[in-house]
Amino acid sequence: MAAALDTHGELVLRAERWLRQCAGCSVVLRDPMRTHNQEQPDAIGWRDHVSILIEVKTSRADFLADAKKPFRLQPEKGMGDWRLYLCPPQLIQPEELPPGWGLLWALPKIIRRVHGLPRGNWWGQPPLAGNKQAETILLKSALRRLDRRGYLEAVYDQSWLGGAGEGAQAP
Repeated sequence: MAAALDTHGELVLRAERWLRQCAGCSVVLRDPMRTHNQEQPDAIGWRDHVSILIEVKTSRADFLADAKKPFRLQPEKGMGDWRLYLCPPQLIQPEELPPGWGLLWALPKIIRRVHGLPRGNWWGQPPLAGNKQAETILLKSALRRLDRRGYLEAVYDQSWLGGAGEGAQAP
């Protein structure tokens, strides 16, 4: 019997995990993370000096509709220096991708790199020009939500330094 296909929500959680564990992103936000931005990414992460966006697609209709969105028609308005689709195997083929996009297939136990993805520190092609204003609005919205709930003060807590004082490295 074939395994049930992942739902959109399950694939979003897998995208978040992939960004942290495989792409090395230290900060990751995932859907639902709503702002007044036009684009609402399924998952986006930041590592070093780049952002990596993952759009989850579970149907052909959703993938084809995605191409008509304003920030896809004008890629400079889209988030993510690196942009990837995550979908069930064979749903999207590499030759169907917009220029500069990568492709991940969600297999039952792993996410398989299919096309256009950097490995390690080698990024074979230059990244797209991510919309840093939209990304900043998304990050600001996340921080504002923490602040309104009284959690933002935790970023100033240095007790995790273990008494090492300023300049100590995080564990």
